[in-house]
Amino acid sequence: MPAVIKSVTFDAADALALATFWAAVFGSDVDEDSTADKAFVEAAGWGGPNIWFARVPEPKTAKNRLHFDLRAPGAVDEEVARLERLGAAVAHRYAHYTVMTDPEGNEFCVEPGPA
Repeated sequence: MPAVIKSVTFDAADALALATFWAAVFGSDVDEDSTADKAFVEAAGWGGPNIWFARVPEPKTAKNRLHFDLRAPGAVDEEVARLERLGAAVAHRYAHYTVMTDPEGNEFCVEPGPA
């Protein structure tokens, strides 16, 4: 039997703050036992991996080797604006997708959803 992705883990300066951002992005909740040292967001809906956040002493210093590609539920510009209100920032805009960063500088992409 093959392995499955149980969770994705982010290093963070403040695990609770970063978990709160990503929970809002995915329409989920931060686990009630979460702290600034360790936080957990359960996947919204069926099939997605859960997300863990762990406080580490060192800051992010380089481009991510792995990132999320988000599919916008509607117009990409509307989703980008929503994510900016949550605390993300636009890093680059391209013709077919937008590269953004979360509040701690982790890159992710926003792509158009089905027409």
